Amino acid sequence: MDLNAHLHTPLQASLRSTLIELFWYALMASAVWLLFSVAFRAAFRHRRVSRGDPTARQVGREIAHSLRSIAVFGLVTLAMVCAARLGWTRLYYRVGDYGWTWFVLSIGLMLVMHDTYFYWTHRLMHHRRLYRLFHHTHHLSTSPTPWAAYAFSPAEALVQASIGPVIVFTIPVHPTAFAAFMVWQITFNVLGHCGYELFPPWFLRTPAGWVLNSVTHHALHHEKFRANFGLYFNVWDRLMGTNHRDYEHRFAQTAAGPSYPLAAAVYKIISAALFRERRTTRCTGRRHAVFPRSSAKVHLHTPTVQLNRGAVPLGELPLTMQSTAHLPGN
Repeated sequence: MDLNAHLHTPLQASLRSTLIELFWYALMASAVWLLFSVAFRAAFRHRRVSRGDPTARQVGREIAHSLRSIAVFGLVTLAMVCAARLGWTRLYYRVGDYGWTWFVLSIGLMLVMHDTYFYWTHRLMHHRRLYRLFHHTHHLSTSPTPWAAYAFSPAEALVQASIGPVIVFTIPVHPTAFAAFMVWQITFNVLGHCGYELFPPWFLRTPAGWVLNSVTHHALHHEKFRANFGLYFNVWDRLMGTNHRDYEHRFAQTAAGPSYPLAAAVYKIISAALFRERRTTRCTGRRHAVFPRSSAKVHLHTPTVQLNRGAVPLGELPLTMQSTAHLPGN
């Protein structure tokens, strides 16, 4: 969402916001998809959380729904920009108005606000009377891909986008701070739907593991539906007792193996390439070093090399030893 309303007309700001968000979402989702599902698919296979692989039809559906969701986000941005121009929001455009300390703190506060908003609206959309209208589309992907991050129904896309108005109507926000929040949101959301566990096996035993959600956490939500409602943080799920009972067990299973699988995969590829190169060099050297039916005597008293066979010298080389080859006579 581009909130620089004082620089553009509302329609221009909305269109610009939509294109920027589409660009970053497509860039992140494509990069993560190519990395985990194409380039290093075999290396990360053991870290695949879901048991089934996504189909081409599923990926196409997720992309189509994501494009529709981004269009809805653009309409919400249009409403926000109009409100900002009328002075109804708490947007400000000079960092000095609130200082750099608040600028940084506001980003963290937006993350906490969004995580809280997401948890409770998410649980509400799982109510049996609301689920089919709002959340069913997103759960069509039981084995999600990065493209599922924005795969919402129009009604849920409106709910998800409404965190923007909630923020700008309640706290002072600089457009650049809001942009930083959006970059985090897109990145975390795409990685959370990639389907491959990224954290090392010991992650859940650390304070960070107590606070942050993992890929396994959200993948289990797509499998089981009735647990793991949090977005960025695991705090609300812990407080409300909505973590799935198998979460830690599934995480331990999925995260088993190298702590840093991408680094291990890259190292394996480089090592294999170097090993092949050394073998090729060694074999080539052996082919050039074979002199059949010959023997050699080495003398260290002269800096020249002479090869004598009959009366025709074949040349001299500036070496520090002399080698005279005596070939058997006929």
